[in-house]
Amino acid sequence: MKYYSLNHNSKSCLFHDAVKRGLAPDRGLYYPESIPQLPQSFFKEIEKMSITEMAYKVIKPFVGNQLLKNELMEIVSETLDFDFPIVEITDDIAALELFQGPTLAFKDVGARFMARSLKSLNRDGEQKITVLVATSGDTGGAVANGFFEVDGVNVVILYPKGKVSEIQEKQLTTLGKNITALEVDGVFDDCQEMVKTAFLDSGLSSINLTSANSINVARWLPQMFYYFIAYRSLKHKNRKLVFSVPSGNFGNICAGIMAQQMGLPIDHFIASTNANDSVPRYLETGNYDPQPTIQTLSNAMDVGNPSNFIRIQKIFNNDVVKMKKNLSGFRYTDQETKKALKEIYDLKGYIADPHGALGYLGLKEYLAKEKEEQYGVFLETAHPVKFLDTVKKTLKLEVPIPERLKETLSKEKISIPIRDYSELKGFLLN
Repeated sequence: MKYYSLNHNSKSCLFHDAVKRGLAPDRGLYYPESIPQLPQSFFKEIEKMSITEMAYKVIKPFVGNQLLKNELMEIVSETLDFDFPIVEITDDIAALELFQGPTLAFKDVGARFMARSLKSLNRDGEQKITVLVATSGDTGGAVANGFFEVDGVNVVILYPKGKVSEIQEKQLTTLGKNITALEVDGVFDDCQEMVKTAFLDSGLSSINLTSANSINVARWLPQMFYYFIAYRSLKHKNRKLVFSVPSGNFGNICAGIMAQQMGLPIDHFIASTNANDSVPRYLETGNYDPQPTIQTLSNAMDVGNPSNFIRIQKIFNNDVVKMKKNLSGFRYTDQETKKALKEIYDLKGYIADPHGALGYLGLKEYLAKEKEEQYGVFLETAHPVKFLDTVKKTLKLEVPIPERLKETLSKEKISIPIRDYSELKGFLLN
């Protein structure tokens, strides 16, 4: 499999180089030259396969021969060594929990897959690599955990000051060793822009930079696993499946749509957003008009200009009419988010997080308009403990802190404040 830049001004490359570069030299996102098609026999036999075997077959065409079979099988097995429970909320709606990994966030899957892939691709460890990543919340902790103590790799995480939760901040600022956190005086889009600028800066050519944001194919594509895992569990229901995805940078939902393009029987996708609603507005008007980031309760989705939307546009060949047949978009306020947290809890005694609550709202609104009998799944992307203040105040209850978090919370935060790109560049060079 080769990957080309969506800016169409760079040479195509193999998986190995796409992962190591993160972003193409022309600043474009890498995209596969073709979308593999899974045979019907794969879906007929899917329940008989282990999750590792199933996921291996899904990701193998994108990796090609860059990793040996036993290496890739081991990477997939280690990536998916925790559960992905499906919790029924109503007869038609269920939550898919993606937060059972080490940092209690859905981004553990992509971060673990990328870290292990990069380690295998950089076998001798002689080539020093700097992973540069921007986070709006959960990416930082997942990447920090995934790459912690990986030989030959240093990780630099940019996060917006005062705009991530205390737990999220602790997860990305307390590991030390090969992990460094830079606290940016700005919003997530500022962090993301600095990362993209660094990749194009010839003054940093002496540093082997790559990104661990979902712009990197090794972070983006493994997110397809969620949808295959859910289908494998729900196939027996014999109902059309709809997925509602809390969407910020749009890597997760884009991976789901890619899975659908490979043949996975998903009937429809819903992009559920907060006030940062560039994509719902695009689906309404056909005009893509990103706006400055607005801070909300669902901070991991506070992205004004989502990077991965260009990949979704490519999947549908920039045809908004075709896109709307497969994708709906809804936006909700913080007040509506709180009401949804209460509603979910009253229905099932289930404690959702603000991002999952948005997914629930989008799913509920979509299903109310549809006449066909469908089964809806919304993604619970983070453990509610990560948004303790919001959940406690809204539901008037205590959320137990998982044991693996208690040690992290007791550690001292260590971060370096920066204001602009020149300060980031100075840090990287020094």
